[in-house]
Amino acid sequence: MTKQDLIRKLTSRKFWIAVVGFLTPLLLAFGVAENDVNQVTAIIMAGADVIAYLIVEGMADAKNVE
Repeated sequence: MTKQDLIRKLTSRKFWIAVVGFLTPLLLAFGVAENDVNQVTAIIMAGADVIAYLIVEGMADAKNVE
């Protein structure tokens, strides 16, 4: 996997939805309260937004320097 592939995956909403889609049933299966599952889901998606923003802005800044 190249650096560009990794960047594309970390900035992909589909990837983060897949992560949430994997973790949510696991948390529920292990008896975590639904309210806690909702909070974990919200934290993951908020983190994904921040990661995507930072990477994309960094790439844009790097292109402006060149």
